[in-house]
Amino acid sequence: MTISTLRTVAELRATVRAWRDAGLSVGLVPTMGALHSGHLRLVETALQACDRVIVTLFVNPTQFGEGEDFSVYPRDEDRDRSLAENQGAHVLFAPTVDEMYPPGSVTEVHVPGLDSVLEGAFRPGHFTGVATVVTKLLSMAGADRAFFGEKDYQQLQVIKILARDLCIPTIIEGVPTVREADGLALSSRNAYLSAAERLTAPKLNAVLRRTANEFRAGGAGEALSRAAERELSALGFGPVDYVAIVDAATLQPLERYDDQRPARVLAAAKLGRTRLIDNIAVDSAS
Repeated sequence: MTISTLRTVAELRATVRAWRDAGLSVGLVPTMGALHSGHLRLVETALQACDRVIVTLFVNPTQFGEGEDFSVYPRDEDRDRSLAENQGAHVLFAPTVDEMYPPGSVTEVHVPGLDSVLEGAFRPGHFTGVATVVTKLLSMAGADRAFFGEKDYQQLQVIKILARDLCIPTIIEGVPTVREADGLALSSRNAYLSAAERLTAPKLNAVLRRTANEFRAGGAGEALSRAAERELSALGFGPVDYVAIVDAATLQPLERYDDQRPARVLAAAKLGRTRLIDNIAVDSAS
């Protein structure tokens, strides 16, 4: 099957309308390209749930801050199209910046609270850019379901809230993080790691797992978080932006484990020039 590449909102909506007329369900997999096995797992999951799957390819400028890697973010549309096609996706939606943000665009989507803590505190404006572009994509596609990786856990929670609050009927599905055999979460930015840094990078996940286990065993959340930050620094990460043990839904800090309240350990730290993020559910750590 040959994938169709669409550039305009009008083309996308016409395609989805034809699918709807044929009684087909539609899944949406938003990406910024540089596809890897984690993205392909999203496509696989979408194909299991929906008759037709759209992969979007758009490096969104509004979610990058000053000094971040927008200008050097990996871009290879031909490679991404081939991967999406081989995985079974039906459409690649690859709009221009002007198609996504027509001249004169001023509307933004904010999710107060979640957009200013953790990642939001270290990347001001990031989640406004994410929330705005995802709202646009959900509106453009009108999909039944949209699929996002749990690796960007805070982003997933922001998107769930905006969909709920804006009465967007698309069901937001979180898909478990895909990892390398040594535990490193797959990310397009892993390509920035040097060979030596690549050997160190999996230790981020190892520290999170140990922290989750100690929290579940009765440790205090704040003390464990600070200890994990010190350990990561000693391992060569730095700066360590945060390690936080939080409520899985609200992302509010937790001090004590409660088996009736799902918890998550989240972290962000630089390793060389690469900023890594990861997270783990406390109850799934081992």
